[in-house]
Amino acid sequence: MSNTDRYIAIARACLRAINDAAQPGAGREDQIQAVYDAIDDAFNAEFQTYRENEAIMISVLERIATGKLDAQAAADLAARTLAQSGSSPGTTLQ
Repeated sequence: MSNTDRYIAIARACLRAINDAAQPGAGREDQIQAVYDAIDDAFNAEFQTYRENEAIMISVLERIATGKLDAQAAADLAARTLAQSGSSPGTTLQ
């Protein structure tokens, strides 16, 4: 999922929360808290996969950093990890 798609999903969740919070009878503080909770939930949902991929990549980097792998084994491990994360070798960090 692209960052634009994540942004749109979070924005939609926020708009739903604002609409849901605008119900008559709810206190203003409760409405505001409902919107904040929806924002938190949306961010957590959208970035869970990112966090999981990050943890895997950190583990792989730690394994490579031990120096116990030869260059080809390290390159193969890195390429497999990138493929599983949806990235590809040669992609630059931004």
